[in-house]
Amino acid sequence: MIDLGFSVLCSSLIFVVFKLFDTYKVQTLFAIITNYVVACATGLFFYESGVNLATIPAKPWFFGTLVLGVLFIVIFNIMAKTAQTVGVSVASVATKMSLVIPVLVGVIAYEEQLSFLKVIGILLAMAAVYFASMKERDFKFSKNTLILPILVFLGSGIIDASINYFRQTALTEDEFPLFSATVFGAAAISGFVFIGLKAMKQSLKINVKNILGGLALGIPNYFSIFFLLRALQNNVLNSASVFTLNNVAIVMFSTLLGILLFKEKLGTKNWLGIGMAIASILLVALF
Repeated sequence: MIDLGFSVLCSSLIFVVFKLFDTYKVQTLFAIITNYVVACATGLFFYESGVNLATIPAKPWFFGTLVLGVLFIVIFNIMAKTAQTVGVSVASVATKMSLVIPVLVGVIAYEEQLSFLKVIGILLAMAAVYFASMKERDFKFSKNTLILPILVFLGSGIIDASINYFRQTALTEDEFPLFSATVFGAAAISGFVFIGLKAMKQSLKINVKNILGGLALGIPNYFSIFFLLRALQNNVLNSASVFTLNNVAIVMFSTLLGILLFKEKLGTKNWLGIGMAIASILLVALF
């Protein structure tokens, strides 16, 4: 549970850093690529066995990390487009509701058992994510805009399910730092390719604020994955419970941080969502 708590803390700090990006006019795309470089370096630093780069391609999880790295960049850009086109709340809901995918994969592929009360808790968690994220006026969807949150939902869920798959089938606990570093390294390389293609159309300038923003984002980003992997090793909670607790606690804690640090105002539906989040955590954790 301590590892899960640290994962929630680090993930919530990511939202705080994103909020500060807007305050200090940091360009998110460039900062996120710097963040992947920092996260990769952090993972290599904490890998105690020493790093031999030549042996990494021989790891059974190597090609999977390349795919995950590309997914990180692609889904991030789709999330940004969703927030700009449909709204921040819709992007947030689509991201966190994706917990359904790793939960279902855990039940079907790994034959994890869910009690009736845990099922109720997971359903409450999804409702909590929706209500806690409703901070904008209702948006009328068209067929063209609906595809964006659907892609965010599927992409985020596939990432979480893939991380759990590698943890189940190919990873040893001492490889967690190296695995995380390789994923972030692949994401960084994908980002550099994306920027290189963009530079062919317009000149790009190095901005110190973007680099500092990437540094501030990279360390909690790395540890959010690292501690999630450790939490999934929990002998008491199955992966379905861990993903549910992780996602709903992130929504609740980041919402509370928004109130305390940025004086954000919450409506009745938001408080209802927080209440549902607390109830879902109790149901999933205790039963």
